Amino acid sequence: MTPPPDSSDPTALPEQARAVAIVPAAGRGERLGFGVPKALVPVRGTALLTHAVRGLLNAGCVRHVVVAAPPSEVESTAALLRTEGLAADVVPGGADRTESVRLALRHATKVIPDARVVLVHDAARSFTPAEVIRAVVAAVAAGAPAVVPVLPMADTVKQVDFGGTVLATPDRAALRVVQTPQGFDLDTLTRAYAEAGDSATDDAGLVEKIGIPVATVPGHAYAMKITTPFDLAIAEFILSREEAQ
Repeated sequence: MTPPPDSSDPTALPEQARAVAIVPAAGRGERLGFGVPKALVPVRGTALLTHAVRGLLNAGCVRHVVVAAPPSEVESTAALLRTEGLAADVVPGGADRTESVRLALRHATKVIPDARVVLVHDAARSFTPAEVIRAVVAAVAAGAPAVVPVLPMADTVKQVDFGGTVLATPDRAALRVVQTPQGFDLDTLTRAYAEAGDSATDDAGLVEKIGIPVATVPGHAYAMKITTPFDLAIAEFILSREEAQ
């Protein structure tokens, strides 16, 4: 593999190597308790989705964003992003995450037919730093078919049976926590979704199933997934510190 372009300099990437980003945002997010889709839950008055899309565009290596929203929320989601001055296409999502990504990917390839790098990014990971996004895109542009940002495991992990009895203790030195955006060569992701026989919460998992290796780059603690009120409180604190700087 050739050395990747300087990930700190998005202008080092040619236009076709810049990514099309897909943001599945059709989840309901009941655990956050706001009564709205998770992607529309506010952090310091601004929706998670808005933070996520702005972060992708501001990274400088994303040329187009496609959001898969709940079918009933497509127009309102598009209006929200327009109000924030963010250029993104909004399409109806599917019954689950896998179908939402598949639909958004189909739209992205029609709008940007020369795309070569595709990111799939969780709206709930709204504060992923730009350097992580750039590192993923640069690695795919350099030839990796699939790339995920990861962090080492801090806790001991137990494998248990359905009754809760411990079966094994995996060596955490070989385990990683996976974050997003996950990056793919377009042909790789298209093939993975064409051959996917079931739903998946992790796009790289579909790539693994078809026998293609998945590379890693360092993730970041700020790329945490916001799924509970506790996570939301942490996100509020992180953003308040960023705004104070």
